[in-house]
Amino acid sequence: MEPPSRHVAVVLAAGGSSRLGTPKQLLRRDGETLLHRTVRLVAATHPVRVIVVLGADHERFAAELADLPYTRVINAGWHSGLGGSLRAAAAHVPADHAALTVACDQPALKEHHLHALLAGARTAPARSAATDIGNALGVPAVVPGAWFRELDAHGDHGFRDRLRSLPADAVFRLHAPELARDIDTPADLHAAMVAGLLDAVP
Repeated sequence: MEPPSRHVAVVLAAGGSSRLGTPKQLLRRDGETLLHRTVRLVAATHPVRVIVVLGADHERFAAELADLPYTRVINAGWHSGLGGSLRAAAAHVPADHAALTVACDQPALKEHHLHALLAGARTAPARSAATDIGNALGVPAVVPGAWFRELDAHGDHGFRDRLRSLPADAVFRLHAPELARDIDTPADLHAAMVAGLLDAVP
């Protein structure tokens, strides 16, 4: 089986940031919102299509992306979590393409992380790659597009369990402990600002 020669990018940005108390999508690094920054970074990998899954307050967030080309997908059931967003994106992910899947709340994310994952997936036996954070596999990740069509119909499940079930040498693992820093709580936000990864919140 030849590795996919093309890929799409899926940016997950539908959450309501209930634990944080302010939209994580609109937090800024160097003056740029995390949502815009994430979409810009994935676009730099030259995907066939950038798919952005929005949910809570989606019109407000879409306005942040007015200068970037992307396909907007609305997850009306965004309260259901990650699984619902992946299922919402599934119709836009070709089965024969690789799918680069990225969350919008990792302020340490850089373009080189994404290129490394895509390159690793092309040669991995399972045509997959994931970020190895504390012995756990997470996003950003690259999986075969066909996996999107095979997601469970219900529940908040992504691809983590499927990736973990594969032989260890079948998946390319990107060691990037800096990507373990995501923004879910006020404590996460404070720590990221102290580390210089986010601008101060007014």
